[in-house]
Parts: sequence; structure tokens; C-alpha cells
Amino acid sequence: MAEQPIQRGRLRPAPEHFLNEADVQAVEAGRRGFLRKALVTASAAMAATTVARAEDGDPAILTLPPWTTSLGQPVAARPYGLPSQYEKGLQRRESPGLTRMSQVSVAFTPLQGLFGIVTPSGLHFERHHQGWSDIDPSKHRLMINASDDGFIRAPRVYTVDDILRLPPVSRMHFIECGANTGMEWGNVAVPTVQYTHGMLSCSEFTGVPLRTLLDDCGVNWKKARYVLAEGADGSSMTRTIPIELVESGEVLVAYGQNGEMLRPENGYPLRLVVPGVQGVSWVKWLRRIEVGDQPWATKDEAIHYVDLLPGGQHRQYTSIQECKSVITTPSGGQMLLDKGFYNISGLAWSGRGKITRVDVSTDGGVNWRSARIDGPVHGKCLTRFNIDWVWDGRPAILQSRAVDDTGYVQPRYGQLRAVRGTKSIYHNNAIQSWKVAETGEVSNVQVL
Repeated sequence: MAEQPIQRGRLRPAPEHFLNEADVQAVEAGRRGFLRKALVTASAAMAATTVARAEDGDPAILTLPPWTTSLGQPVAARPYGLPSQYEKGLQRRESPGLTRMSQVSVAFTPLQGLFGIVTPSGLHFERHHQGWSDIDPSKHRLMINASDDGFIRAPRVYTVDDILRLPPVSRMHFIECGANTGMEWGNVAVPTVQYTHGMLSCSEFTGVPLRTLLDDCGVNWKKARYVLAEGADGSSMTRTIPIELVESGEVLVAYGQNGEMLRPENGYPLRLVVPGVQGVSWVKWLRRIEVGDQPWATKDEAIHYVDLLPGGQHRQYTSIQECKSVITTPSGGQMLLDKGFYNISGLAWSGRGKITRVDVSTDGGVNWRSARIDGPVHGKCLTRFNIDWVWDGRPAILQSRAVDDTGYVQPRYGQLRAVRGTKSIYHNNAIQSWKVAETGEVSNVQVL
């Protein structure tokens, strides 16, 4: 599971004279005062460094590089934009430790190298139960029917063009596999945040509310209790979804992602978007919706995606992704190169609503400080947090703890295991810990 390093993966410290003991006291007295002082100090340091380099004849400053003295490439050389060749180390990666038989695989998003809350479509995590296909949209259909008479008045079959003609909506939502962080249940400390939390992504999805289509078919909202979503992939993925989620208008039949059509591996030409619910219910290559009054207990919800409790019982249809967060930098596999100022950054999310607060600890949960919430805060969407930290060179344990607008507080491992035991695979939302050694190496460690 080795990762190819990228430049951002190794955190770059400020110069030694960036901070002194007075700066550390300023951090404790107040973040704003510290930042003002730090910025002034940094500006002076950068100015001095620039002068020194100019005097030394730094070729990167004094000698014009080839790209400044020649013509660049034309637009025609790259009609569809691609990342820089210098960013090729940032990519999705598979884990040999998970279920993998030919086309059955998982690709993890490199959370450690992303900014903000939007996941680029090319880095969106993937979970395939029978491989992906690039489906001809002119031959794809979506059928809406019922398990019995009286649930809908007029079953219909829609073409992709039929759905594209309807009024669209666009919304930002996270999608997380129910097995995300699953390996941590058994104290398996996988090395990096890409493998601990990388079955998580966030995009702007565009489509038509499933409610619109059900209304068009004349659904009986008083009688209907569930819908069954079926995919066109080789596994015929099928999932039961409570009707109240559909009736709220949140569930989308989506064709767009991040401003363009869905990628084939993410369900092109149609997929379901079920905000706040585990990713397996976001059925890809959507071909059928069936309306009924009871769960279907299909293979992927009767023997998979269930939670084994300490008493031997299974929790079934536990689809909501509870409030959760993770520090993405510094995180496992990275390195602090020197003592001094660092920005701790991470992501928080909740399947029940909006994130209202994120606390960060640098001493394993003994003391907590509230982080800054930066950027937009949407319901059932990733939220970016940041906080200032001055590393004194001693061992530290970094943690984040999210709170959502229902008042739910992300639990410690001890709290979660007291209720769920240790034999689960799915729905692990415990606090993640990263240990910083005296050498600056950051590794995965569990704290109860």
C-alpha cells in the first residue's frame, strides 16, 4: 500500500527565526494577535531571504527559464485539461488488503493532497462490485414500476434525453462508503489518511429529484413506504431506500458531476444521489426504481453492509453516515521537517445535517481548541477546518472532533466500541489519531 510521495506530502516548516518564545505565548493569548505578528515576521524573513539569494546570484531569480523565453503549447495540444506532470503522484490507489477479485475493487481518494471541499472527478473514490462500464446513453433506460397495484398509477420508462429535458437542480454533497475506516475496527493501523478515510469524496451533483419522476408516474405517497434502486452493472446492485428520503426531494437521479457529465466509473449516464446515506445506496448506472411498502432484503443488504453487535445481532439498514472528521495534514506518512508553526487542516461531515464545530487536540484528547471553519458550510457536505499549531519538537498526538447541528458529538474509540464491539466492518466514525514523533514522522495510532 505504499504511496508515491508528492511535494506537498512533506510539510515544509518556516525558517527557524520565524517563531520564538514570544510568538508561542501569543498563540496561547489569541490566534488573531499571533497571526498578525507571524505575518509581519514572515514578510521580513522572506524579504531578507530574497535579498540574500539575489546577492548570491540565485539562478531561479536571475536567469529566465525556457518557458519564459519561448512559446508555450497551443490549446489544441490538450483539448481536455489534465493535471500537471508534476502532480502525477497524486492519484487514487487500490488496497490489496480489501476484497479484490478481478473487477471487484476499491480506489481510495488522496485526501492528504486536496484543498477545500471539492474532490476532482478524476480523484473521486471508486467502489465496484462487478467492474465499471462506459454505457451508451442512447441505449440506456430508467424504468419506474411498482411491486403491487396501487403504489403508482402509470409505470414509465425514461430515456436519458427525457431526464435531461426536465428542470435540473445542483447540490453539493459528500459520499462515503459504509466501510470507510473499516480496517481500523480491528486495530489495523493502515499507514495514511488515503487508506484510513479515502473512501470519501465530495462533488456538486446535477440531476432531477427522484420525487419529480415519481410524481410523473402518479405515486401513491400515502401507501408507498420504500423504493428499490437497481443498477445496470454486472452485479445488479440493488438497495432499499426509505420513501421519506425521496419525498423530501433530496434524492436525485443525477447525470452531472462537477459541471460535466458523470464519469463512467461514477455511474454514467445516470446514478442515484442519496445525501447523508452510505455510498452503496447511491446506485450507479441506475436502470430501475421499484415502489413498495416493505424492504426488499436483497443480497447486498441482507448479508453485506450490516453491523455485527456484541450480542451477536446484526443492525440492518443502518445507512446514515454519522458525524465524523479527520485531520488530513499533518497525517500518516507525512513528515514535519522542523519545529515551528504549522497549519493543521482537515475535513468534517455529517449525514444528518451541517457541521457546527470542530475541535482539535494536539495532546491526545486532554485539551481541545475550536478550529476555524473555512469556506462554505452545506448540509450533508464536506466542511474544511484549519487551526494554527506551533510544534515544539516533542511527541504529539493530533485529533479532531466534529459536532453537527443535531448536537451529535463524534465519539472516541472507547465510546463507540462500548456500544458496537470490535467485530464491525461498517460505520466507523470514531476519532482518528495521528502520532507525531520527535523525528517529525507522522503515523497512525489508536487512542481509546
